[in-house]
Amino acid sequence: MNDENNSQRLPGITTIIQAAECHNVRLPSINTHANLAATALPRPPLAVTSINAILNAPQSPNSLPKPYYSPVKPVTAITRTLPPIAPNPLHNAPAASLKRKSLSFEDELPNDIPPDDERLQNPDQNCDQIRRKINNLINSGDMKVGEFIKTIGVNSKSYGSFMRLSGPYKGSSNGTFYNAFAFFKRRELLGIKPAKKAKVSKEEETRLLDVSSVKLDGEETMEVPVYDTCDEIRRKITAFLREPGVTQAAFLREIAKSFPDGRNSPQSKVLKDFLAKKGARAGNTSAVFYGSYVFFEKMRIRDGKPKTQLREEMERIYAGGDSDAEEGPSRRSAKGLDIKRASSGKVWCMKGDRVREDKYGRLSYY
Repeated sequence: MNDENNSQRLPGITTIIQAAECHNVRLPSINTHANLAATALPRPPLAVTSINAILNAPQSPNSLPKPYYSPVKPVTAITRTLPPIAPNPLHNAPAASLKRKSLSFEDELPNDIPPDDERLQNPDQNCDQIRRKINNLINSGDMKVGEFIKTIGVNSKSYGSFMRLSGPYKGSSNGTFYNAFAFFKRRELLGIKPAKKAKVSKEEETRLLDVSSVKLDGEETMEVPVYDTCDEIRRKITAFLREPGVTQAAFLREIAKSFPDGRNSPQSKVLKDFLAKKGARAGNTSAVFYGSYVFFEKMRIRDGKPKTQLREEMERIYAGGDSDAEEGPSRRSAKGLDIKRASSGKVWCMKGDRVREDKYGRLSYY
């Protein structure tokens, strides 16, 4: 292969030599090239050095590449006079106006315990114990229901369904149970004790609960007309139990005096079941409903307070008695809301009709 390549190159070399002879050009001989190589100066050897010496070698300013742009001139500072800032009135406010209202709210509690703390994730109390703590918190006046719901991060529907249940394990899958447990457990770990009612003297407590000086028509036969809904009585009970010096046991003893048969005071469970219901007629046959109405009506007369707008409207609606929804409009009770026949939620209506109950307990069909 090498011989063939050399033979192919020979015509080219021959042609160059012939062309030089034709033009009387003298080509250098091989000896001439050898003599020139021998007389050439030898290349100095490279100095032994390291890579760090090469990288760290100082460079002269002339060896650096010149910039292809001109240096930027500094910008002259622009100054102007700003209008004076008006003083903030909050900065001059007295210290008392900036004081926290209470340590009841979660965002005002110290953040020493993170929300993902293991002690807040594993409930060690049952549902009834959590419901009891919630009721004590609300009844103490330390926090309202709406504030508590917002604080623990649940909605009113979840809260209402949990509070209406009864039993140590009823409501264990409800979000209110877990969030309320974490709320109370965190307060306990932080050393925040539940708010207690202000103590009052025995004379003040007796004056607040004593309504024996007022007599109502029909009280001897337990036929006092009721002109309040069950929801309104529940609202009054909840508000009254928050009063200083008022206990649940004392309240139950007083409403037991509304019955002429000298019965014992209702048990706390009866009160709890009544308060857990919702609806204008829900709980109308409960002893707590009738006894509480008589007690609050006597208190209103004793204190000389006027009738509320709801009370006056109820008197107008139920002046002729209450029609029993279960047995048809032909069956009417005495004056006032019916307290003898329980409202079970069943009504007489035509097929396809829809029934709605308003805040006065009236039924409408559409």
